[in-house]
Amino acid sequence: MPEVRTSLWTALPPDRVLRVLTDFGPARAEAWPGVDASNLTVHDSGPGWAEVTEGNRIGWERERYHWDAEAGTVTADTLASNLWAVGSRWDYRLTPDRGGTTVEVTLLRRGKGVKGALVGALLPLVGARMIRDGLTGALLKG
Repeated sequence: MPEVRTSLWTALPPDRVLRVLTDFGPARAEAWPGVDASNLTVHDSGPGWAEVTEGNRIGWERERYHWDAEAGTVTADTLASNLWAVGSRWDYRLTPDRGGTTVEVTLLRRGKGVKGALVGALLPLVGARMIRDGLTGALLKG
């Protein structure tokens, strides 16, 4: 079960970072490189949570997001996916730091099928860089 951990610092305050992570409107597909507009569906949402399907032609997943602004946490648990089994998840921790925010990311993946196993095998090699690059781009647009 591959696990990838990485972190980055941004000049954005934690509340802005939280907005970028939890904005499931049409701009999400423009901000996040792994999300195509045709593969973005908000199934339901409420205060502090949303159930969303997002992805691209390679992979998609339906996730249940939970966030807590006071604690500075965002979690996305995989409910269904073509690549990842239930139990896969994203965890974000937002910590005020030097006038901005340090964002710690943990990605835990359980591959589903041959394709999921192959993609999962690459995560320890390229996952941290891909996560940092994608998050940096989204934060710059947010």
